[in-house]
Amino acid sequence: MGADEATGLMNQLFWYAGVISAPVLAAVLIVGLLVSVFQVATQLQEMTLSYVPKLLTAALILVMAGPWMVHKVAEFAVAMIRLIPSMAN
Repeated sequence: MGADEATGLMNQLFWYAGVISAPVLAAVLIVGLLVSVFQVATQLQEMTLSYVPKLLTAALILVMAGPWMVHKVAEFAVAMIRLIPSMAN
């Protein structure tokens, strides 16, 4: 395996990691922004008010998108396992 192939595999790995984590990160980012705007508007600076909605959102997204995420990880793992014989040469 050459450096170009290794770089391509790392690129693919980072792409899959970004695609898999994007739904949770985007949802938590949006909820965090909404909670921050609410806190500024009401001048309520309770620390748990920012964590609880983000935690619940992350859990809900993981439950909803979990099967899709596992499928994408398994798809990537199968593709990498299939490459093993070609790396021996």
